[in-house]
Amino acid sequence: MGRVRVAEAQRFMSDCLKAVGTASKAADLQAALLIQADKFGHPSHGLNRLEMYVNDILSGACKPNNQPKILKESQSTAWVDANNVLGATASQFAMDIAIKKAQETGVGWVSVKGSNHNGMAGFWSQMAADKGLIGMAFTNTSPLLAPARSKQAALGTNPLSVVAPASKGESFYLDMATTAVAVGKIEMQLRKGEPIPHGWAQGPDGNETTDAQVAFDTKCLMPLGGNETTSGYKGYGLAAMVELFCGILSGANYGHHVRSWSHAGDGGPANLGHCFVAVDPERFAPGFGDRLADCIQHWRQLEPTDPNLAVMAPGDKEKKAAAEAEASGTVAYVQQQIESSAALAEKLKVKPMEVEVVCQ
Repeated sequence: MGRVRVAEAQRFMSDCLKAVGTASKAADLQAALLIQADKFGHPSHGLNRLEMYVNDILSGACKPNNQPKILKESQSTAWVDANNVLGATASQFAMDIAIKKAQETGVGWVSVKGSNHNGMAGFWSQMAADKGLIGMAFTNTSPLLAPARSKQAALGTNPLSVVAPASKGESFYLDMATTAVAVGKIEMQLRKGEPIPHGWAQGPDGNETTDAQVAFDTKCLMPLGGNETTSGYKGYGLAAMVELFCGILSGANYGHHVRSWSHAGDGGPANLGHCFVAVDPERFAPGFGDRLADCIQHWRQLEPTDPNLAVMAPGDKEKKAAAEAEASGTVAYVQQQIESSAALAEKLKVKPMEVEVVCQ
């Protein structure tokens, strides 16, 4: 384990993207997205994802310097062709449109096709929340979710996020996969050489496995809720809902038609679909921020089942991790990540990431 200055890690990620031809603005935005995940305590979506973006650019599957465009729009809606740019570029373009429409009409709903992996969904919902709006973001991903009663993956991890501002310095922050965990969590267990917990994934026989390599190779994550007896069909339903909003509504690839990404796939364009929504709470009952703050503070004051573990509101874990990263000015990476980043630096001929502290 090693600790790297936040600015240094972000510099390295941006430099790697620029080294394969990405324009500075797009590279810096993608790096900002990645470092946010590492600061928020979600390393599965941070540096862990960098080389996959680089490989997509090198193979020609992603065209980072293209420009997204609006294909159709109304006062409150827009349909966008991402034109195969990086997911961060497409997502910022689309959420900016949703925000503008929400400010004008009360709601903005934007559907995107032709995109690529766009990282932590909450990053995009937060854009709307920073403008005083309720932000929502959905995206489809490569098939890794095995529907209830199935041995085969047919849907992606299909994350969703909702972020909303409240009064008294509070905010609601929900960012979740519709699988038990994102596939990146399994990748991180592989990097650490550790097994995965129960309930994360299936083996090739359709039964639960705790072997990280078997889980990764089988490509069948458990839906949120686990198996059928513990309501895994609800996670399956949520994943299908996200697919409806993303791949199906936008005309992008959907479900079983999405290429593999975390595993060796055909290397062609991902053509992922996203959906971005912004809602102005001021168009509804007054006092939204006060009521939301009251809920959040009430949840934290509930009596915990374990006195050593306080009840948390959605987003508290991320805020705590971010505060710690800000205080230390660093983020932590497992040794395998540091080694693989050094190898990537050598391959791309960029300055390697400088590790400040090696932790035992």
